[in-house]
Amino acid sequence: MPYELENRLVIGVASSAVFDLTDSDAIFKSHGEEEYRKFQEENLYNPLPKGIAFPFIKRLLALNDLRADADDPFVEVVLLSRNDPDTGLRVMKTIEHYKLGMTRAIFMQGRSPYEYIPALNIALFLSGNKSDVDAAIKAGHPAGQVLDSKFDDDEDDNSLRIAFDFDGVLAGDESESVMQASGLSAFHAHEVKNVMQPHHPGPLKEFLVRVAKIQSAEEHHKRQNPAYENRIRVSIVTARNAPSHERALKTLKSWGVMANDAFFLGGIEKGRVLAVLKPHIFFDDQSGHLQSASTVVPSVHIPFGVTNQEKAPSPLSGAD
Repeated sequence: MPYELENRLVIGVASSAVFDLTDSDAIFKSHGEEEYRKFQEENLYNPLPKGIAFPFIKRLLALNDLRADADDPFVEVVLLSRNDPDTGLRVMKTIEHYKLGMTRAIFMQGRSPYEYIPALNIALFLSGNKSDVDAAIKAGHPAGQVLDSKFDDDEDDNSLRIAFDFDGVLAGDESESVMQASGLSAFHAHEVKNVMQPHHPGPLKEFLVRVAKIQSAEEHHKRQNPAYENRIRVSIVTARNAPSHERALKTLKSWGVMANDAFFLGGIEKGRVLAVLKPHIFFDDQSGHLQSASTVVPSVHIPFGVTNQEKAPSPLSGAD
């Protein structure tokens, strides 16, 4: 029987999201493809350093221990690479070195593999390559650019903390469009008027829904094993404040999900809260918010919606 993906949380990652490709990228840019190939071959058994999304991916995959059958995991992470199979071999060796539990990969020499996101039922594609992420979002796929950020892989901490902005990330940009066009008062009036109407889904809505299913599995496991401590914690960190908070919460409920924490900051700098919350990954659609966030936590830009039209390039552009 074929390996089914429909009931799993499937993540697609470029090597630039999970590993530090600084040295490899410098060789490619300064000396070209032939020297790049030689460099990767010479360093085949020298693992790449950990990258920004490494702690997130490692902890996500670790949740598969909740399954009694190792062949039926909750989470599947697939490598989507611009490398060809030969130059990508070092990445596969690095995955093996870190025991990440990633066995599936797509290598497409010099081409972006984002077109395969629907075929693989991928709920989130992470890459350091801005053009690949922009193209994926434009095609309607869930994608984010991993930014140069502070990150810490605490080996003693097996929890997984995920933080989301709301508008333009979990929800669509309908309300944000009102905000941009008519200001804060009109935005609040719009949200109060439509409080009983759930928002249209944004790029990462399905990712959150699938994470929530694993949270439900954790609750079931805890009932059978009372000493178990839940590992996943989901937080909403948004510039919304009252009275626009209610529609956001009702929307989450209509999707069958509930955040563990919600921060309705009303314009307070998000980095202040994120520095305390310490999520393993934070998703936001606005570069302005990410400037402070990336100095304290691993940050991902979701280049979706009205706030990303005619925007300047975001801080990082990677090789893969």
